[in-house]
Amino acid sequence: MSALWIANVHVTDAEAYGRYAALAGEAIAAHGGVFLARSGRHIQLEGRDRARNVVARFPSLEAAEACYRSDAYQAALAHARGAAERDLVIVEENGPGS
Repeated sequence: MSALWIANVHVTDAEAYGRYAALAGEAIAAHGGVFLARSGRHIQLEGRDRARNVVARFPSLEAAEACYRSDAYQAALAHARGAAERDLVIVEENGPGS
């Protein structure tokens, strides 16, 4: 079953976060991830409003977690630490008829 990687981000250092984004995109693609949304228009209805919202679909929950834990993604993430406030969750999609 596929899974969605959902990140809500407030960038505090655009240059460092840009380095993260370039490297993270490569790591995500290498694990079968496909971006569905990246910083598009949004409407905040509840909770913290963060200007950067990213959704990627992975083949499975396990593939998404493996991406996060991979050396390549962790190297990318080093650029985001201190450059953004982030929330990240991986959610398994429901099957047909759920």
